[in-house]
Amino acid sequence: MTKLIVRILSLLLLLAVEVALPLRSFAQTDELKVTLPSDPVRSTNIVRPSGGPNDQRISGLTTAMLERLHFLKLPFDTNVSSRFLDHYLNTLDPQRIHFLQSDIDEFNHFRTALGPMTKSGDTSPAYVIFNRFMDRLEERNTYSTNALFSDGPFDYTADEKVLLNRKDRPYPKDMDEAKKLWSERIRYEYLQERLAKESPESVAKLLVSRHGPLKLALTWHEFHTDIVQVIWKRYSRTIRFFREWDGEKVLETYLTALAHAYDPRSDYMDKSDLENFSIQMSLSLFGIGATLQSEDGYCKINELNPSGPAAKSKKLKAKDRIVAVAQTNAEPVDVVDMPLTKVVEMIRGPKGTQVRLTIIPADAADPSTRTEISLIRDEIKLEDQQAKAKIVDLPDGHGLTNRLGVIDLPSFYQSFPLAGSTDKPENKSATEDVARLLEKLKREKVKGVILDLRRNPGGSLDEAINLSGLFLKDGPMVQTKDYNGRITSGRDENTAGQYDGPLVVLTSKFSASASEILAGALQDYGRALIVGDASTHGKGSVQRMSQLAPLLPANALPAEDPNGTSLGALKFTTSKFYRPSGASTQLKGVVPDLILPSVDDYLEVGEAYLDNPLPYDTIPSAKFEKVNRVQYFLPELRNRSNERVTASRDYAYVKEDIEQVKKALADKSVSLNESQRLKEKEIEEARRKTRDNELKARRESDETTYEITLKNVNDAGLPAPVLKTNSMSLSAVSPKSTGPGQGKINLNTVASTNAASASTSNGPNIADIALSAKTGEGIDDEEVEKVPVIDVNLVEAEQILIDYINLLPKETALGGVKHTVQQ
Repeated sequence: MTKLIVRILSLLLLLAVEVALPLRSFAQTDELKVTLPSDPVRSTNIVRPSGGPNDQRISGLTTAMLERLHFLKLPFDTNVSSRFLDHYLNTLDPQRIHFLQSDIDEFNHFRTALGPMTKSGDTSPAYVIFNRFMDRLEERNTYSTNALFSDGPFDYTADEKVLLNRKDRPYPKDMDEAKKLWSERIRYEYLQERLAKESPESVAKLLVSRHGPLKLALTWHEFHTDIVQVIWKRYSRTIRFFREWDGEKVLETYLTALAHAYDPRSDYMDKSDLENFSIQMSLSLFGIGATLQSEDGYCKINELNPSGPAAKSKKLKAKDRIVAVAQTNAEPVDVVDMPLTKVVEMIRGPKGTQVRLTIIPADAADPSTRTEISLIRDEIKLEDQQAKAKIVDLPDGHGLTNRLGVIDLPSFYQSFPLAGSTDKPENKSATEDVARLLEKLKREKVKGVILDLRRNPGGSLDEAINLSGLFLKDGPMVQTKDYNGRITSGRDENTAGQYDGPLVVLTSKFSASASEILAGALQDYGRALIVGDASTHGKGSVQRMSQLAPLLPANALPAEDPNGTSLGALKFTTSKFYRPSGASTQLKGVVPDLILPSVDDYLEVGEAYLDNPLPYDTIPSAKFEKVNRVQYFLPELRNRSNERVTASRDYAYVKEDIEQVKKALADKSVSLNESQRLKEKEIEEARRKTRDNELKARRESDETTYEITLKNVNDAGLPAPVLKTNSMSLSAVSPKSTGPGQGKINLNTVASTNAASASTSNGPNIADIALSAKTGEGIDDEEVEKVPVIDVNLVEAEQILIDYINLLPKETALGGVKHTVQQ
């Protein structure tokens, strides 16, 4: 019966498609006419960015430091100059859909000229190329807007495909070819929205409920208009984002492209990104404690940090719009249509100072309502980004409980005050925080610990060394080789092995840099089981952050900026790090002792996918004494884990997803045939529903979980257990893009809008980030919330740790005697 209904609905859907195609005749009537929107940016006198007064200072220092201090010791010759030009072009247009071949031919004379020009402080190529990019982007925006409002609905009956990944393809030879590419993108985006908004069943039901051709036309006209508005707003966000770029942002992108000509881990940071870097490392900032978002030219409050002045004042709330900002005793400055990064700079400021915000309240009946609110800035602690833990009680099936500890470490943070700043953030140390959590786990008598580094991109090298020392009593934790070939060892001199019990380190393709130092050291010593993806990220280089201002004499600093923060900073590679065994983690990463199936292994994630990465190599092993707590047990642990993985329904789902990813990567093009896409969608939705129903039908887990934070780590006993629920947030299913096109900046966290960073992983064109952002539409929130979340690799890591505990000699319990296995 169900199959018959589906077949009938499918036939009705085909009818709907056939009837919808000739709607252009209806769309020509006054009643149904779609009005072409005005330009997405209000201002009619758009000023293109040009060179600033500090360009010469900044470019001169940057080139000198890269030539003399970078690990590769490369002169800024014609080879570097050519790579520099290519990186800048690819940063702006990596999908090769905006620049024409004639543009590239025109820019080619820079290939041999960028070296002497940049050294002398001539940064004019940055603005010439960027402004040409803006010309092409404006042309694409105009063409796409006209196509959306004049050409659709489009025909999706032909057997056509669109190539989305064009990073290795030639630039369009002329404007006609460019328009063909733009047209394909428009049709693709329209079909994506069309498929996302209505399932075949809902479209068929909609048609059945309508009577008469005019009603049918109106229905499809409304449907079409809604899609057009969604896509047009997406293009509007993108064009607004780039129109807001000033000279500082263009120069930052340009000099970062130069740094990437040396290696992909070196970057130039302007003032805004330098401040964000400090926030990220220090996990604190000085401001009001709010997340801001740009929407239609207004700076809108997205959410408030409960501990910040904004929330405590009870005068601000989500969706309030900020229209002016004033400092103490100064006149308000209008911030409508101002770039969001500039608004953020005005709102942040030293602790104890006043900032006045003029807002349009979200609940104002009259949009002309204005209210001024005065706030005193304070330090905002980003506690949600600090280390945290949980205690998990797992019944063993025989009336006893296995109590495990899990520590989640998001990064290797460490206080990073800015030179010249009067604000000194409270000292932050990942090592000290993990040490406190370990003490709590020991007091609560966990049998073993899992250190979760799956989402840890790295951070401070010193913190990686010191944190390794929490699990090892002595010996080298890492070796480094500088640009002179000098090799040094990094040792922890303070912690002296705080935790001596069973240890599993959980890694992924997103575990990078300092995470790899820690995992590699613990693996070399045989101190911990490394479990996770086929390898870690593969970032085996060390960067130094150097602010430019301290390198200049006081009389050479900008008169309007005596601290020199406007000069920014250069992050550049100074050395490579190696494991105690002498193996580099560069490119190859750390290969776990037990590899678990993961979709990550089939994605283009990792150092090897970046342009121009440093090579893999080895150096002689350092002298260290292995503790050998792992190797003897590995064969049995692998056998047990493999048996569970083979029998696991969750890993069967993972393997299904892997096949889907492999199929998508093999065919880099996407069909524009609606019937074919609908069939694919029906198959995928049926697969998802089958999986969701199976997950919802499972009995509730027997485990009990207690969350341990740095706020309650010193409390006696355990907090109330986490409530068991089958809820699942929408973001877990379809996370929305927070790239440049979304225009969102968090005053509590780091939200760099460095476009160069956004594209260094061979990702989409930064001009396309907003255009291709998933909207999450078409997902049934109520249905999604009932589907339980299964962290399959963490679940398996817990079982591996239990096996490991049971195999270890009893005296190797928490805090017990070190056990050396003779081999």
